[in-house]
Amino acid sequence: MASTVEVVEDKEKEATPAIDREKTCPLLLRVFCSTGRHNPVSEYSRGNTPSNELQIYTWMDATLKELTNLVKEVNPDARRKGTFFDFAVVYPDPRSPVYRTREIGSTCAGRKGADDHLTLASKRFQIGDYVDIAVTPPGARGGPPIRRGRPY
Repeated sequence: MASTVEVVEDKEKEATPAIDREKTCPLLLRVFCSTGRHNPVSEYSRGNTPSNELQIYTWMDATLKELTNLVKEVNPDARRKGTFFDFAVVYPDPRSPVYRTREIGSTCAGRKGADDHLTLASKRFQIGDYVDIAVTPPGARGGPPIRRGRPY
């Protein structure tokens, strides 16, 4: 008799088929990062986008942790342990000429988290959507700052 956990894992595997990254062409993911907050959704209008664009070639099975690591490669300030990355998908509203935003998860540099293994596909990302990331330095979320070196 299969346990409930095995049944749930089987359904998740069926819902997100494995992608062979050697044979599947990657997609261009347009990512917009901002410090401490998301970019205002009004900046995604009339064919405009925020100026802080990062272009990443990746696949639909890319995890939030993978995207975090790619952002850290190009943004030295984001490499500090305890930096938070809050992810949102920005997508066109099919019923109007405006864009909408939907939070999809968060990660933290140097720490494991519950959202680390979430994929773009699992969060209903569609090719053509944007990813908006609020990068929050250590201690700026109300928690204690991470100290380095000797204590005072």
